[in-house]
Amino acid sequence: MCFPEEKEIKMACYYYVPFQGHCSFRNPTLSFSLNFNFINTTHHLASSFKPFLRELEQHVFRVDVLKAAVKNTSVKLLDAFVDSAFQFVDYPLNPSQTNAAPVDEIKEAAVITNIHGDIPSEFPQGIYIRNGPNPLFGGLKSTKSVFGESGPIWVEGEGMLHALYFSKDINGNWTVVYNNRHVETDTFKLEKLRNKPSFLPAIQGDPLAVFTSFLLNLVRFGKPLKNISNTNVFEHSGKLYSIAENNLPQEIDVLTLEALGDWDVNGAWNRSFTAHPKRVPGTGELVTMGIAATKPFVEVGVISADGKELVHKLDLKLDRCPLCHEVGVTKRYIVFMDCPLTVDVNRIIHGGKLIKYESEGNARIGIMPCYGDAGSIHWFKVKPNCTFHIFNCFEDGDEVVVWGCRALASAIPGPDPGSKEFAWFPTKSKPAPGKPFEDAISEDQLLFHRPYEWRLNVRTGDVKERNVIGANNLPMEFPIINGAFTGLKNKYGYTQVCHCDSISSTGMGRFGGLAKLFFEEQNTEEGSIKVEYHMFERNTYCSGAAFVRKEGGAEEDDGWIITFVHHEDTNICQAYIIDTKNFLNEPVAKITLPCRVPDGFHGAFMPNQLLNKI
Repeated sequence: MCFPEEKEIKMACYYYVPFQGHCSFRNPTLSFSLNFNFINTTHHLASSFKPFLRELEQHVFRVDVLKAAVKNTSVKLLDAFVDSAFQFVDYPLNPSQTNAAPVDEIKEAAVITNIHGDIPSEFPQGIYIRNGPNPLFGGLKSTKSVFGESGPIWVEGEGMLHALYFSKDINGNWTVVYNNRHVETDTFKLEKLRNKPSFLPAIQGDPLAVFTSFLLNLVRFGKPLKNISNTNVFEHSGKLYSIAENNLPQEIDVLTLEALGDWDVNGAWNRSFTAHPKRVPGTGELVTMGIAATKPFVEVGVISADGKELVHKLDLKLDRCPLCHEVGVTKRYIVFMDCPLTVDVNRIIHGGKLIKYESEGNARIGIMPCYGDAGSIHWFKVKPNCTFHIFNCFEDGDEVVVWGCRALASAIPGPDPGSKEFAWFPTKSKPAPGKPFEDAISEDQLLFHRPYEWRLNVRTGDVKERNVIGANNLPMEFPIINGAFTGLKNKYGYTQVCHCDSISSTGMGRFGGLAKLFFEEQNTEEGSIKVEYHMFERNTYCSGAAFVRKEGGAEEDDGWIITFVHHEDTNICQAYIIDTKNFLNEPVAKITLPCRVPDGFHGAFMPNQLLNKI
């Protein structure tokens, strides 16, 4: 296998960050505008200079036309090469992955009339919105070529927003409206205009195929990966944003779901943006981070409460690129998870994987003041782990407490196309021969995340860590809390409950229920906390669960969980509203949707008063 020189690859990879927003490649262009009228703007010059200026204007015009012609010809030649050398192949779906298939936009918002139960009178008016992949052209694509095979990872696919609008008249009667819409990023518009798959998958597969795809995307489109914007939604300063951490957030029109363009904090933030920014308690400032495959690997930013200014930015000065998905905050600190799931260009240069989890690799958690620098970070060495999501972080005396969902293996990059059941799992997480999956060994079941606690003493440097639920509890992921307690000590948390059998057969997260965690109530099992489960009907799975605060609620758990669910046996989708005070009871309302909502990622509920346009 023959690769270009390593130095050349690294120079090219400066622009490549699987999770970076400023990856672009542009040739320098002349700054003259073809609409610039030299004659009118130089009327004060002597008439003898006018012929010269006309000639100069014509010369610049000829140069620009020539450059445009050369560029157009080059693009056509590269397109012709890709069309002849690469074959796009549908990414295979397991028969049980029926809800992974994309859906069409409904074009016109639909009023929902099929509601079983009652939406509570105290439920706030607002919008529940969930993000998730909805690939163009029928689904994800792999490629085959003379360079080998390359494919996407299962979290890819253009983002689509699914929204429920809740409004109430003066008599207390509810109206619920559903709408969906693709997040039309720049790369979405490019491929839609071409009306065919154009970006080559460039994350996993044969190293030479991955690298070649990366370069061809870079030269043809100015960036190696699509801006998928499919992971989460968040609100800041009355505006709604869609985000995936390989690029900048997209501002979204709340009423139409139209993407209004990149949010770069008035030009101050020029790299990728975490899918889980956090608002600092007390100040309302927003903390973000951006990771990159080349130095600086990780930068952290603090954005003003009004969203207009980047008030602080720093390079963490790491020596690797950890695939950190979420940042944490407390009143005084920013929390960073440095886990051994890394993006490494050198690995792919030498025939390895771009993204890899090293089970014996170093893991640590960084605690830094909100306006600190790299020298002010206090690093705590912890046991190797893969933690994508955090419940919350808060200060408890000299300790910073971090609650997250921890595993000892990573679901990313996940299975290669066509992997058989269990084939891609780490050995220790497979069931013993002849035993059902629920008998898999180890308290963590490795691949499956479980609630976990780290206590980090900023005065002594001591670390205490433990599982907060017993080994007999089900694995959990996608943690949420009452957002009013972000960065503050909280009593309750909620998660989606992993359905292990369906995950093993599809390679994707499937969630057959919800859990409520009582962090301050001990269970009979030593060292574990109380957990309540709200499990769904058989073959029913949820996504995008979000906490909805009760208007005027006095206690932290006064509210509801809202989530989309899909019934695989009937192919019907609904939204469930579950009372968090009566978590074991049936949903108080089941809202039947006018179309299928594919499996997705994160959701949020935003009451009207938070959003400027409702």
